[in-house]
Amino acid sequence: QVQLVESGGGLVQAGGSLRLSCAASGRTFSRYAMGWFRQAPGKEREIVAAISWSGTYYTDSVKGRFTISRDNAKETVYLKMKSLKPENTAVYYCAPAPSYYGPQIPLSGARYNYWGQGTQVTVSS
Repeated sequence: QVQLVESGGGLVQAGGSLRLSCAASGRTFSRYAMGWFRQAPGKEREIVAAISWSGTYYTDSVKGRFTISRDNAKETVYLKMKSLKPENTAVYYCAPAPSYYGPQIPLSGARYNYWGQGTQVTVSS
């Protein structure tokens, strides 16, 4: 059983920074891509960033401000966010891609089968 625990969210002023963490267990962590998604009120869940052993992906709106990284020994993936904007307010989730994707990063949340409980990020203006 895959378990994912996100942490690090909170309330921050615009321009501030946060680092989210996602601790994973139940699978061989290093073998699959990991994604960070977010869901704002009234909106669909969208991918923010993802990382596999072949590279990273960022949605255009966060490029240059967010950095995804992973520590395979700790089975943890991180999302460092700086220069936060009010429109970044959302619940942030991490999810592992199915192992059959290998180094590829699926961009649709529908491709992911396991989710954590999420961590709330609120950016005030």
